[in-house]
Amino acid sequence: MNRERRFNLRTTALFFALLAIILCGLVALVRTAASILESRPLWSAYLVVMGVAVAVLCRSRWRRFSAARYARRAAEALEEAAERASDSLEGVTSETSETTAPDDVRADAQDELDADGFEHAIAGLCARDACREVEVVGGAGDLGADVVAITSDGLRVVIQCKLYGDGNKVGSQDLQRFGGTCFTVHEADVAALVTTSDFTAPALEYAQQCGIVCVNGEELEAWFDGTGPSPWEGAGIEA
Repeated sequence: MNRERRFNLRTTALFFALLAIILCGLVALVRTAASILESRPLWSAYLVVMGVAVAVLCRSRWRRFSAARYARRAAEALEEAAERASDSLEGVTSETSETTAPDDVRADAQDELDADGFEHAIAGLCARDACREVEVVGGAGDLGADVVAITSDGLRVVIQCKLYGDGNKVGSQDLQRFGGTCFTVHEADVAALVTTSDFTAPALEYAQQCGIVCVNGEELEAWFDGTGPSPWEGAGIEA
């Protein structure tokens, strides 16, 4: 059975008495602060500055604590991301090495290559034979150069690659376009045109006049097997 609270005069009086004491104390504190501010403004300013500094310091320490915690979390996340990126790069490197491996220039693998893959395969042969600064530069606006490399003797080799079928021979027009840029634009010491097929007689004649090395499909396989010379060795040019 619930009983209603009865009005207690003593409790009510004590409550209002305490409230009055607290209010009087606050008023006295405000008056004291005002008098200090009027009589000693420098001390008041100093106390205010100290109070603000303490508040900022406490807040700064809390922020530092929070920042350190978040920094540790960020470092862990970055480390995990770096490991994932490293694994991805290793995968890309292995795929690239498979694409540019010299094995790809064998006759039984030529059908699976596209023009870009053939250029990378020739670049792989150059790298295998101790060339440095090997670059695949073929593409739009390449002005006839597909692979550029520097031999161990310091010769600059510029190679154009033609992935042709057996019934499609490299003609004199192909040689003429390459011959117009390989020496003057690309500053080649050795200029070579490498194909999976063969050359027409006029193309070979033009290449001989201009000093361009022609490497047909059989000579390409010999280069790969090591039974034939590389294009710069076949040119007979010494540094």
